Amino acid sequence: MPSYARETLSELLTPATCALLTVECQRGVVGPDGALPELAAAARETGALDTVARLVSAAHDTPVQVLHAVAERRADGRGANRNARLFRAAERLPVRQLSGSEAVRIAEPIPVAAEDLIVRRLHGLSPIAGTDVDALLRNLGCRTLVITGVSANVAIPNAVFDAVNLGYTAVVPADAIVGVPVDYTPAVIRNTLALVATVTTAEEIIACWRRSRAR
Repeated sequence: MPSYARETLSELLTPATCALLTVECQRGVVGPDGALPELAAAARETGALDTVARLVSAAHDTPVQVLHAVAERRADGRGANRNARLFRAAERLPVRQLSGSEAVRIAEPIPVAAEDLIVRRLHGLSPIAGTDVDALLRNLGCRTLVITGVSANVAIPNAVFDAVNLGYTAVVPADAIVGVPVDYTPAVIRNTLALVATVTTAEEIIACWRRSRAR
């Protein structure tokens, strides 16, 4: 994992210009009865889901804006993609991420505060492209986006690339993302995400936010 100067990371994580994004941390994906049991097990057994929850709680203690990106679909499937194996497979899963259902609620133990923004999408692979995330971040004056959640296989890389392409600095806490198989996550961090994002740990991020409160 790359090493970054504490001052540089602290500057990136200044609460007034920083936001935290959780990606698909919803009951139907990482919950105990979710559609993707292998991914859900990885999120819980590695501690990644608990780590996301700690980051969200820490953000709630600061001016850091929290956004939750949720993937869902209409019951009639209107507007949903069918142009990749992943989308077609999702249609056959026993748990479907239907709008308004329990499956699209944020999974425990992640806390959701009244000031959090929940951004829902009905199509595509990215939590950012084609959603309200960019406009919301710009209106809030955010320049740095901390990206957490699942999966390191698809949605997390999409979020990182889109954030960078839009001019944001992406920060990835390596212990707050996960994919399958589990050993794929460090490989994608090392060989892909570290090339375009600032890779760090949840504890480093939380420590920066705590120091900002003490000033």
